[in-house]
Amino acid sequence: MKLGIVGLPNVGKSTLFNSLTKGGAEAANYPFCTIDPNVGVVPVPDERIVKLGEMYHSKKVTPAVIEFVDIAGLVKGASKGEGLGNQFLANIREVDAIVHVVRCFEDPNVVHVDGSVDPRRDIETINVELIFADLEVLERRIAKVARTAKMDKEAAKEHAFLLRIKDHLEAGKMASLMEVAEEEQKLFVELNLLTAKPVIYAANVSEEDLADDGASNTQVKEVRDFASQTGSEVFVISAQVEAEIAELDDTEKQEFLADLGLSESGLDKLIAASYRTLGLMSFLTAGEDETRAWTIRIGTKAPQAAGKIHSDFERGFIKAEVVNWEVLLREGSLSAAREKGLVGMEGKEYVVKDGDVILFRFNV
Repeated sequence: MKLGIVGLPNVGKSTLFNSLTKGGAEAANYPFCTIDPNVGVVPVPDERIVKLGEMYHSKKVTPAVIEFVDIAGLVKGASKGEGLGNQFLANIREVDAIVHVVRCFEDPNVVHVDGSVDPRRDIETINVELIFADLEVLERRIAKVARTAKMDKEAAKEHAFLLRIKDHLEAGKMASLMEVAEEEQKLFVELNLLTAKPVIYAANVSEEDLADDGASNTQVKEVRDFASQTGSEVFVISAQVEAEIAELDDTEKQEFLADLGLSESGLDKLIAASYRTLGLMSFLTAGEDETRAWTIRIGTKAPQAAGKIHSDFERGFIKAEVVNWEVLLREGSLSAAREKGLVGMEGKEYVVKDGDVILFRFNV
């Protein structure tokens, strides 16, 4: 899973990126201090593999990972080369979802590129730039298809569909809100439009607004109201607090969160929101050599889940031995769970569930 962190300059993007990844992106109180996209890979905290790893005395415990890309602050006119230009928009095309950091705190010591804090305006500024960037892609594609549209029926259909997307974007609407017929889906995905990507809004607040999850912050309410129109997730975070948490060990982190009246960190919130937004979950494999979490889409069947481990597993799939992780932990071993009839022998149509521990049987 790859997430791109975007926002205006000085909204807390690089501070958030640093705290999430401990990646050391430069964070300074002036626009465009992030010149190249910074990339950090973050393990997904998962108590299930930790406990199973302890039970099996696994030599290695491997979590699922998320890749974060910190993209330089966009400003009005970025798609036309303003600020550092649209070179950064190309970096967003590679991600699965966009984390849009929105400033929801007042601080006279941190300059705002537009002179004031206004979440709705800030969101719309970024969205307009993404729309302009998508229109540029569409116009090139339309010009190319137009040459053959008069003679080729399929090209004519594509041309009409592209014009429909163009009209939709020119009306100021994100591509994700467009109705796309089943037969148009393949082309729509191929276009890889920025505005078709799912967005998770990170409302960046001061420490004081964390305890009630931003409920008393009117700027957070604006972000939530905006996000509700597109069905996007919002999570409240303090980039500054996350930076402090990043310096602590696990015990200190839990104590620090408890002192703030919080049960989870911003990273935990973001990971949960990302999995929900992208429709993802994890199945597990466990043993002496390695205990590992594997990320798959919800609804994945057993052979395709096996293919995540190795293509041979999918090609030669026979059966999957499946047990819930809590059951396995309680019974103490796979053989003990088998003896009690708690392990299912599943075939090709089995839909994998979150937290399944699976042993694949295959033959190639």
